[in-house]
Amino acid sequence: MSTASTSEAPVTEVVKKGHPKGLYLLFTTEMWERMSYYGMRALLVLYMTGAADHGGFHWSRATALKIYGTYTALVYLTPLAGGYIADRYLGQRRAVVLGGFLMMIGHFLMAVPGEVAFFAALTFLIVGNGFFKPNISTMVGGLYPPGDARRDGAFTIFYMGINLGAFLSPLVCGTLGETLGWHWGFGSAGVGMGLGLVTFLALNKRLLGDVGLAPAPRGAQKLGPPGEGDYRAPGEVQTETAKLTHVERDRLGVIFALAFFNIFFWAAFEQAGGLMTLYTDTKVDRHLFGMVVPTTWFQSVNPMFIVLLGPLFSMLWVRLAKARREPSTPAKLGIGLLLLSFGFVLMLGASKQTEHGGQAAMFWVVGAYFFHTVGELCLSPVGLSAVSKLAPARFASLMMGVWLLSSFVANYLAGLIGSYSERLGEFTLFATIVGVTAAAGAVLIALSPVITKKMHNPPLVVPTA
Repeated sequence: MSTASTSEAPVTEVVKKGHPKGLYLLFTTEMWERMSYYGMRALLVLYMTGAADHGGFHWSRATALKIYGTYTALVYLTPLAGGYIADRYLGQRRAVVLGGFLMMIGHFLMAVPGEVAFFAALTFLIVGNGFFKPNISTMVGGLYPPGDARRDGAFTIFYMGINLGAFLSPLVCGTLGETLGWHWGFGSAGVGMGLGLVTFLALNKRLLGDVGLAPAPRGAQKLGPPGEGDYRAPGEVQTETAKLTHVERDRLGVIFALAFFNIFFWAAFEQAGGLMTLYTDTKVDRHLFGMVVPTTWFQSVNPMFIVLLGPLFSMLWVRLAKARREPSTPAKLGIGLLLLSFGFVLMLGASKQTEHGGQAAMFWVVGAYFFHTVGELCLSPVGLSAVSKLAPARFASLMMGVWLLSSFVANYLAGLIGSYSERLGEFTLFATIVGVTAAAGAVLIALSPVITKKMHNPPLVVPTA
C-alpha cells in the first residue's frame, strides 16, 4: 500500500506549513536505531580480531572482514521480505515496532560472551532490520504529496537523524567497548534501540495520522494521488494482480537501474566499517593533543559531517528547484560516485605514506571521510526519495526493500574486497576502487537524460514558505 496515498491534505496547504511533525518523530526513531546499529558495527571487526585474553575471538583479519561483509549484506537482504510482509499483512507501523523489538534483543545478546550468543545476536539483528528499515523510510515518503519539491530535502533531514545516531554511537558504544569491555559497548547499543522503540510507541498515533497503518483489504488497493503511478484519480481501485501500467513499468526500470549503480557506491563506501577501521587502527598516527584517539571514534567523522552539511544540502535542493536548476536524480547519484572516488584518492596518499613502515597522518583519513560524506549526501537520501516517488502504490515497501537489496550485494562485496587487502596491498586496492567508482559515476551521468525521461516526473510543487 502506498503511504503517499494516506496524505489527504491539499498540496498547497502542506507546502505552506513546511515539514510535517511526523518527520521529526521518524527522524528521532531512526536516530536511536542507527545509534544502536553503528555502535555495534564500530566494535564488530575489532571484537572479532581482538585478543582472546581481552574478550575477543582472535579470528584472522580475512575471516573477520568476511563475516562483517556477510552480516552487513544480510542486513540489507531481509528488507525485501520485511517490505513485502508490511505491504500485505502488517502495515508499516507494526513492522517498525516488530523490527525494533527484535533488534533490541539482538543487541543485548551481543553482550553475552560466546560464539553461540554472537551468531544468535546477528540473526536477531538481521531479521529485525528487515522489518524496520524499509518501512520507516517508506513512511517518510508517505508524509508528502506527489511532486512536492521538499521530498528530497525531507529525506536529507531524515538522513541527518540516521547520522546523528551514527555520530553518537562510536563515542558512546565504542568508548565503552574499548575501555570497559566489548560487552558493555554492545549492551549500550541495546539501550539505544530500546529508547527509539519507546519514543515511537509513545508518539506515532499523535504525529503520523494515517501514514503507515494497516494495509488495505486484500484484493483491492487505492492508487496514489494524481501524479503517481498511472495518474488515475484518487479513490480508484486497482486489484493487487492488475497489470502494471506503462508508466509503472518505466519507473520500476528506473529503480532497478539506480539500484545497480548504488551497488558501486556502497561496496566502496562500506570499507569504512571494515578495511578502513583496521587500517586506521594499525597504520594511522592517532595521537592528538597528548592523547591517542580511539579507533572507533573515527566512525563518528562521517556522520558528524552529515549532521553539519545535511541542512545545507536540504536547502540547496529546494533553492535549485525554485531556480529550475536542480540536477536530475540520476545526475545527483553520479556526482555522488565521483566524490566518493576522490575520497579514495586521499587514501592513496595515506598508503604512500605508510608503504615503508611509517604511519599515515590523520588528515588523509578525515579528508577521505569528508568527500565520502558529500558523495553520500548526493546519493543516499536522494535515492530513498526517488524510490518513494517512483514505486507503484501497491508495492511501496517492497520496492524500498529492492532498493536496500542493492546494499545487500554491495556490503557482501565490501567484505570480500576488503579481505583481499593483505594479498594485494592497500594501495592497489584503493587505486582499483578509485577507478571503478569514477567510471560508474561518469556512465550514470551520461545516461541521466535517458533515465530521467523514464521517471515520468509529475509537475513539481515548489514550497512558497
